[in-house]
Amino acid sequence: MEPSSAGAGGNSLPSVGPDGQKRRVCYFYDPEVGNYYYGQGHPMKPHRIRMTHSLLGQYGLLDQMQVLKPHPARDRDLCRFHADDYISFLRSVTPETQQDQIRALKRFNVGEDCPVFDGLYSFCQTYAGASVGGAVKLNHGHDIAINWSGGLHHAKKCEASGFCYVNDIVLAILELLKHHQRVLYVDIDIHHGDGVEEAFYTTDRVMTVSFHKFGDYFPGTGDVRDIGHSKGKYYSLNVPLDDGIDDESYQSLFKPIMAKVMEVYRPGAVVLQCGADSLSGDRLGCFNLSIRGHAECVKYMRSFNVPLLLLGGGGYTIRNVARCWCYETGVALGQELEDKMPINEYYEYFGPDYTLHVAPSNMENKNSHHQLDDIRSKLLDNLSKLRHAPSVQFQERPPDTDLPELDEDEEHPDERHADPDSDIDMDYPLSGYAFDMEDSARRSSIQGTRVKRESAGTETKDQDGSRSTAEHRGPEPMDEDVGPSKQAPPVHANAMAVDEPGNVKTEQASSTKLADPPAIYQKP
Repeated sequence: MEPSSAGAGGNSLPSVGPDGQKRRVCYFYDPEVGNYYYGQGHPMKPHRIRMTHSLLGQYGLLDQMQVLKPHPARDRDLCRFHADDYISFLRSVTPETQQDQIRALKRFNVGEDCPVFDGLYSFCQTYAGASVGGAVKLNHGHDIAINWSGGLHHAKKCEASGFCYVNDIVLAILELLKHHQRVLYVDIDIHHGDGVEEAFYTTDRVMTVSFHKFGDYFPGTGDVRDIGHSKGKYYSLNVPLDDGIDDESYQSLFKPIMAKVMEVYRPGAVVLQCGADSLSGDRLGCFNLSIRGHAECVKYMRSFNVPLLLLGGGGYTIRNVARCWCYETGVALGQELEDKMPINEYYEYFGPDYTLHVAPSNMENKNSHHQLDDIRSKLLDNLSKLRHAPSVQFQERPPDTDLPELDEDEEHPDERHADPDSDIDMDYPLSGYAFDMEDSARRSSIQGTRVKRESAGTETKDQDGSRSTAEHRGPEPMDEDVGPSKQAPPVHANAMAVDEPGNVKTEQASSTKLADPPAIYQKP
């Protein structure tokens, strides 16, 4: 589908290399996504996506992008990574029937942290369909694709984890691998991107880089010594951080590490998970990043002029999540937004200052210069051991996933349109073998890790000094009530390699695929 005249993208930001062209940006949004409700007291609130969308409209950013309603991912799309029986369970379980499926709930880790709620499977289909749809758009010429409802990085092949049910990121990366030899995944959520790292732990086709809180914190993985396995050795990078890290300290690691990654790995596409729980004042977080500091990561990755998929993730002080993702959409478009917030549907959420930006706190930064220098040195040393830009052989290219989406700028909004470049109703199988990871003993030692619980009192103080209570019910609570902590699932020592062909997008080999399959580290 061709973008509308309003969706040509914005002016480019200053970049690492020459960049005089505008960016083609597409943005996926389903108006129903804000209606899904994890339940009273749960910190994950899809309503934040609707708040973000409202801000985008009032700042005039929707007119500068192609706005698309995602087509729901089908069972077979989700089963490209997830187990059939797990997807079947998600499709069938309801709040009314869950008591009859106690064993399945336990088996698939569905319960307090990952509750059964009305429309659960439709929610999964929506956010996964948007991420895969964004990957398809990047494969066919868009520069940046945005899905703030995605980025659920904890979900595993056979189980839910950390508020995540379906791993839309893995599915999007598998789609990108059809057109790109190498895909880079970068995660700036405060929690380790364990589900994505595990999925590609044994391949050099995907490099994963995660910046996260480490030590007595969910999910407990992400040690600097976790570097990948077999062909994937040194293709997993973990940047373990402590409480209170600020903008300057964060960028002292992010920019030199990512500059070296881009130089050595030379990815064909980048997926950036923009979890906003790394912001100062997040109700489940303990970092001290400003919105500008968080967005600097988006600006920096955008500057490399590589196809970029921007996804959401964590973020539990929802007014600041909406602020952050609105500002980062502006960064994607090359637009600096006015700090004074325009009147919008949720204006009262942003008082008393009604500004886009909020000041970070004066909390202690427990990341010393020595610790930061040591981490940076170790990771740059690991990167020096990589052979530059691993390549793979050409073979026949697999078809694109057929996920037609609705262009909200079209005259007939109720009609869905297929991507003319996609092949319809075709998929390819998964197969694999098991192996033992060399660092399984150390990884299994962190099974008992739990995130620090938020105080269960009736009152919590947020970043901008306002207070919220836990008394509101319904799908659009203005105050952010107290909920469960993320529970750490077992870490499995076995993985399976998946025979998942990708392809390279070149003029000489437009109908070719890449023979070297990415491997999936997952629960057998």
